[in-house]
Amino acid sequence: MSVQDRVIKIIADQAMIEPSDVALNDTMEDLGIDSMALVECIFALEEEFDIEVPFNANEPGKSDFDISSVTSVIAGVERLIADQSG
Repeated sequence: MSVQDRVIKIIADQAMIEPSDVALNDTMEDLGIDSMALVECIFALEEEFDIEVPFNANEPGKSDFDISSVTSVIAGVERLIADQSG
């Protein structure tokens, strides 16, 4: 399973929808993911990929991790994986 598929599955689980209902250009808001579900999502991503996501739930705008869309989350996870293995 690709990084993209794994990220989408985690996001879909938090949104309580099917992965096939997640579009790459969806925002977390589009998917009905509130701040609490977003934090759960971040924890799940960290656990799934053994990474540390630089995200501060209290100040999401100041985080180095872009959560503006599903695509940006996937790109961020891929970057963190690459940084870790590099």
